[in-house]
Amino acid sequence: VAQTQTEVQALWATRKALSPALRNVAPKKINEDVVVPVSQIPALIGSLAEFGERHGITIVNFGHAGNGNIHVNLLVDPDDGAQMARAEACLDAVFARVLELGGSLSGEHGIGLVKRDFVAREIDPVSLALMQQIRLLFDPHGILNPGKTLPAVNGSSS
Repeated sequence: VAQTQTEVQALWATRKALSPALRNVAPKKINEDVVVPVSQIPALIGSLAEFGERHGITIVNFGHAGNGNIHVNLLVDPDDGAQMARAEACLDAVFARVLELGGSLSGEHGIGLVKRDFVAREIDPVSLALMQQIRLLFDPHGILNPGKTLPAVNGSSS
């Protein structure tokens, strides 16, 4: 725990340098953010280590321990098809574990393309349909971030 303003600044400098440093190792790393109850952080971190070993993927985690938001970085090369297949299986396991622990698939970064198809695991079909209807009120022509926010419900996606 930082005791002085200098120590606080040093910790923040280290934290802010972490993601760019990881990009030096894996320029196109997969960066997901998930959130679990704070009491479940140790279980999640343990599972992430296990998933990395099982799938042969280096995973680096950091985040916000005070609110359970963890940035899960898979250090991968997108040009390596076999590695990307393992990374996809690894992410599937990560997202399943987050939900088992009572968490959510997104803490800060939103849903996007990668998580879109996992959302139906977290949100029931009735709620998803309602979200689609609300979205249509604001974007009836589907021109705002098309295909990147919600999974398909009754043949439509947004």
